[in-house]
Amino acid sequence: MNRGDNLDTKYIIGIIVAIIIIAGAFLAFGGGNSGGDTTIEVVGSTSVQPVAEKLAEEYMKSHPDVKINVQGGGSSVGIKSAQDGIADIGTSSKNLKDDEKQGLTDYLIAKDGIVVAVNDENSVSDLTLDQIKDIFSGKITNWNEVGGSDAPINVITREDGSGTLDAFKEIVMGKETEIKADAIVQSSTEAVKQSVAQDPNAIGFVSFAAMSDDVKALNIGGVEPTEATIADGSYEVQRPFFFITKGDAQGAVKEFIDWVLGPEGQEIVKSEKLIPAK
Repeated sequence: MNRGDNLDTKYIIGIIVAIIIIAGAFLAFGGGNSGGDTTIEVVGSTSVQPVAEKLAEEYMKSHPDVKINVQGGGSSVGIKSAQDGIADIGTSSKNLKDDEKQGLTDYLIAKDGIVVAVNDENSVSDLTLDQIKDIFSGKITNWNEVGGSDAPINVITREDGSGTLDAFKEIVMGKETEIKADAIVQSSTEAVKQSVAQDPNAIGFVSFAAMSDDVKALNIGGVEPTEATIADGSYEVQRPFFFITKGDAQGAVKEFIDWVLGPEGQEIVKSEKLIPAK
């Protein structure tokens, strides 16, 4: 090979290397569709999960360069995942405690009611907060003590770390009263609903947004859980839905959260039987 051939070869190799470098930079800055897309990981509350999935689905339709993955795990998992940087957005259905707030920013995206649910066959339709507290603590153990049939009450609760559980304990049980030790523990809103739907003597608590016809919502102190009563505060058993980030949201994550808090996102929140944040 002569000197001219060597120069031609080096020139061609140089062009190829330049193309590779330019292509790599193009993909790194989001210019490609397969591998250059922005991915946002959302992890946390199983109550927030359905609306987060809907918001992600609609956002991705108009932002094809953004991929949003939504997973459950519970509010505590969401908070910890945001703290550790495992998730871009943690989700929580409870207010953050002081020791959880450090380094985090929370964004209220919606409000939700917590519904006390019983089997459709149950004749009881209305309980006071005190009666609910006494049932879940084990002080009241038979449905005939609250106007129902002569049958034992089977209490269904959520696992530790559940935002729904924390909110229920804070609002209904108070600081001094624990849920009975032999209550049946379920790991998601859907699992609680299934347990109540299958057991005529069961009682549990679930997200208002997740309510369906297979279980019956109880009125509390004469107030029916509806969008209107949650919005005006007359239905007392309610809690916030949060998106949480490590520090202030930046870049694509901020753009997504801004969209969620804007007119389009809040309309989707409303369509999911939640109360808009604004």
